[in-house]
Amino acid sequence: MKAIAYLRVSRDDQHIDNQLPAIKAWCKNRGYGLAEVYSEAESAWKAGHQKELARLLDDLRSGRRKYDTLVVWALDRLSRQGAASILNLVNTFKAYGVRVVSLNEGWTELPGELGEVLFAIAGWVARMESQRRSERTRAGLARVRANGSKSGIGIGKRGPDRGKRRRSGYLNRYMQKEVRQISDVGNQTNGR
Repeated sequence: MKAIAYLRVSRDDQHIDNQLPAIKAWCKNRGYGLAEVYSEAESAWKAGHQKELARLLDDLRSGRRKYDTLVVWALDRLSRQGAASILNLVNTFKAYGVRVVSLNEGWTELPGELGEVLFAIAGWVARMESQRRSERTRAGLARVRANGSKSGIGIGKRGPDRGKRRRSGYLNRYMQKEVRQISDVGNQTNGR
C-alpha cells in the first residue's frame, strides 16, 4: 500500500517539517510506504496558489502516480474555504481511488456515510477558525491604532512586508560606524 503526504503552512516563516514526522510514523504503524511528499508554504484561502496540491491532482489525473491514501496533518491543510471545498477535494481524491486521512481528525479513517457529514463540518470549522483569527487580528490592530500607536513593524493592509532591501545603505552606515569607533579608540589611546 502506498501513501502520499500533503504538507502546507501559510507562511514561509512557519516550519513545514513539524508535520512530516507524525505522518511518517502513521504510515509506518499502518504498513504504508510513503511514496511521495508534496509540500508548500501557501495560504489555503487564495485559490490557485497551492501549486503542489495542483501538481498532486495532476499526477493523479494523468495516471502517472497510483496511491491508496493521502495523509495530511489536518484537513485545514487542504483548504480553509469551507465545507464545499473540503468535500469537493475529498470526493476528487475518492474518484481517483485515494482516501483522505487526517492525523488530527481520527474519524477520517472510519468507513461509512457519516464521513461526508464530518468532512463538511470540519471544512466549516476550518473556515470559521480562520475568519475568527482574522477578526481578532483586525480588532487588535484597530485597538493599537486607537491608542495612537503604530501597528506592527512592516504590517499593513497587505500583510507582512517581505520585500527585498538594498543593502548598500546599511553596509555604508555600518562601515562608517566601525571607522568612527576605531578612530575614537585611536584618539583615546593617543590622548593618554
